[in-house]
Amino acid sequence: MIEKENIVYERSVLIGVVTQYQDEEKSKEYLDELEFLTYTAGGEVIKRFSQKLDTPNPKTFIGTGKMEEVLNFIKDNDIDTAVFDDELSPAQQKNIERILKCKVVDRTYLILDIFAQRAKTSYASTQVELAQYEYLLPRLAGLWTHLERQRGGIGMRGPGETEIETDRRIVRDKITLLKKKLKTIDKQMEVQRGNRGQLVRVALVGYTNVGKSTLMNVISKSEVFAENKLFATLDTTVRKVVIRNLPLLLTDTVGFIRKLPTQLVESFKSTLDEVRESDLLLHVVDISHPNFEDHIASVNQILDEIEGGDKPTLMVFNKIDAYKPEKIEEDDLVTEKTTAHNTLKEWKQTWMNRLGDDVLFISAINKENMEDFRKKVYEAVRKIHITRFPYNNFLYPDYDKYTGELKDED
Repeated sequence: MIEKENIVYERSVLIGVVTQYQDEEKSKEYLDELEFLTYTAGGEVIKRFSQKLDTPNPKTFIGTGKMEEVLNFIKDNDIDTAVFDDELSPAQQKNIERILKCKVVDRTYLILDIFAQRAKTSYASTQVELAQYEYLLPRLAGLWTHLERQRGGIGMRGPGETEIETDRRIVRDKITLLKKKLKTIDKQMEVQRGNRGQLVRVALVGYTNVGKSTLMNVISKSEVFAENKLFATLDTTVRKVVIRNLPLLLTDTVGFIRKLPTQLVESFKSTLDEVRESDLLLHVVDISHPNFEDHIASVNQILDEIEGGDKPTLMVFNKIDAYKPEKIEEDDLVTEKTTAHNTLKEWKQTWMNRLGDDVLFISAINKENMEDFRKKVYEAVRKIHITRFPYNNFLYPDYDKYTGELKDED
């Protein structure tokens, strides 16, 4: 354990693989993200291990030689936790724990653990708890958590039933109970969404830690929790916002991430419904991140999976204050120029140019270009409302109900 500023961090090692589907550069990028996940969950990364394999070893994820190297390092450096970059099968996890004799977690477990730490409301906690139990069920033999030792009356373990079978039944009962609870809450939230009136709904979407909550605070002058950690906010926040006398509903949603556990996608269904039922998406991107294009692709993939990819979208490139292109010295005749060397002006001339007016460059934390942002959002919202409610003008008394233009002041 490492103690910093009265916070105890678990000493951890990261383990990833380079395969035919995941080259060395991609593997390094995933391990960078895994390190940030580990830090967010409360771990301190001491060392990374990586191995080239055609496919991960079905028994131990990595080869025996590399496993021996990891084991020796864990013994010599008092390591608490081994974190694997991909989801381990129950058999792999059991085998690895037997060899390493320390806590073994995978990327999915780590994300679930962060979600459990971050869940503040009863609804978010229920969603995360369901995802955790669904992850736990096939792994009970390896993890062996005696979930409930006092179970009296009807339902007691019967003759011939082993302890592990009892625990499996307890977990299945818990999953059923949580699903019923979520179903009830989902219905309540559906009614709440239906009661919001005929206001255009705008949803902030994007990769985790791109500044959605900071932007939400700037636009709505609210106090949504924002922190430079992954998944700083889990609970969906909805605020009524007025831009130039034009009211709209703005929703801050949970951040997406590559390899997002399927259990979370299912348990956060109602949260994702906010995206599905929105009229306009503000896809927020951290342009200062070296792999922001991959983040865009990951978010678009998840949006397609939840049937939200065809909605009107404004691309909002945030954190322009932190963007620093790599430089090439004038006398450097060896280094080949790549997108990493692009200035913001050069980026705007790439594929971003094809987005036309549906692209914005801002700094939410420094409130840079926010007036342009408000203007673009206002125009997009007004266009949607006029199309959808051409005769319903009582919400917008200052606008002509046929043209949508601001009425002349007398």
